[in-house]
Amino acid sequence: MAADNFKPTLWEGALLANFHSVSIADVLATKPTEIKGQKVIFNRVAGGTLKDYSGSVDWDDIDTTPVEMVFDKKKYFAFALDDVDKVQLKADLLSATTKEHAAVLAETYDKDFFAALLAGTKLLIGSSSAKKKVTAASAYDYIVDLGTMLSKKKVPKVNRFVTVNADYLGLLSKDKRFTANPKVLENGVVEGQTINGMQVMCSEELPANVIIANHKSAIGAAKQINEVEAMRLQNKFADGIRGLCVYGDKVLRDDASAALYFEVGTAADADPINVKITNDTKSPVNTKEVSA
Repeated sequence: MAADNFKPTLWEGALLANFHSVSIADVLATKPTEIKGQKVIFNRVAGGTLKDYSGSVDWDDIDTTPVEMVFDKKKYFAFALDDVDKVQLKADLLSATTKEHAAVLAETYDKDFFAALLAGTKLLIGSSSAKKKVTAASAYDYIVDLGTMLSKKKVPKVNRFVTVNADYLGLLSKDKRFTANPKVLENGVVEGQTINGMQVMCSEELPANVIIANHKSAIGAAKQINEVEAMRLQNKFADGIRGLCVYGDKVLRDDASAALYFEVGTAADADPINVKITNDTKSPVNTKEVSA
């Protein structure tokens, strides 16, 4: 037997963490003041009425419309750590692995949140089948338009957000009205950047080819960890960790969000007039065929 078979293996203790997004759904949504049981009831107050005074007063009852948000999504994780691995690894693998699963859960929560918000949005620019071609020259202006759409619905000026992905943020960065080197904070906020009264956010959990502007009142969302527990496994020499999370989201106002379906355009798309250059073999000068 070769002596190499007896050389010990040194397990590196510095664990390399995976890359993940930080959850921003709770920043963009209305959160219930208290969570008990499997659902939350939001109450929307009816519109106020004014009457002409002619000497007498008619009294109206206070009317509310209940909106029910059910914790209908359930996700769990469960993993085991063998005793031999615990001895050989210097780092706290249990802690690192638990953080990894928590990060995946946060991303899943945000993806479902943005999908629900988009599905309940009625104010749209473009569509999934007719996306707008967006360039560095037009990216900023499209966001201005989204904010204008919210303003026309009398959406409050405070607590407005617009969430973009990295591609769209890159286009914005090339516009002189936007900062050239935007700093994205850990909570998804693009520091110091507001467009048409909306705080710019960045997330890679948006639906593909979509950016969304919303007021906090547009959607309710919440999550809760029901259980996270460690145990000694009976059928193997290992420790086990498992966790269960339940969450839900519900569109509360379909007139408090607006979305843009887009695709990144080319330089030619920056000009509304399509200019085509053709070579004229009889002349050294190129001619332009212009079509509106």
